[in-house]
Amino acid sequence: MTTVLSVERLALSRGGRLVVSDVAFRIESGEALLVTGPNGAGKSTLLRALAGLLRPSSGTIRLVGPQIDPDDPPGLYAHYVGHADALKSALTARENLAFWGAALGRARTADPVDALQRVGLPHVADIPAGWLSAGQKRRVSLGRLFVAARPVWILDEPATALDKASQSRLADAMAEHRASGGLVVAATHAPLGLEDAHELRLGEAP
Repeated sequence: MTTVLSVERLALSRGGRLVVSDVAFRIESGEALLVTGPNGAGKSTLLRALAGLLRPSSGTIRLVGPQIDPDDPPGLYAHYVGHADALKSALTARENLAFWGAALGRARTADPVDALQRVGLPHVADIPAGWLSAGQKRRVSLGRLFVAARPVWILDEPATALDKASQSRLADAMAEHRASGGLVVAATHAPLGLEDAHELRLGEAP
């Protein structure tokens, strides 16, 4: 059975101001959507709504597929990696990913050390996150994608602070996720290796 994420006539407001209106798209297993547009167009706002962190003003967000309860909010089945790295500075890289694995995981897919291996950082497992560089923190944050299985990956500028080798690892991880039937929604200004993705451009003049 195919997993389908669909959005219809979605409108989103922040602070009483309409930010996004009349947004619609549909993607299914193995597909990716790139959300593009100028700063302030509402890309991050849209991704936060898809992740269940922002209530729509109107419209619908639906996720259907195997082992998905239609009564659950779609965000319950999504990984969201936003601008913040969401790491506790005093905890080690391993402890941070162990926390996220427990918090996010209905189905655990890798232990924290394996996840750090996936992002090329097995040597920082026992180093407090506060001691890591910006690029290392970003890579540890992306390690969340591997400690719990979720069909939808929602990524907001995921390549920020990543070197070329890490960007390549991310592209490989997204390709593997899609090949296994997962979906990717990403907001980006930079290439992510998703040349075959659908595009939703926000902020276009009518």
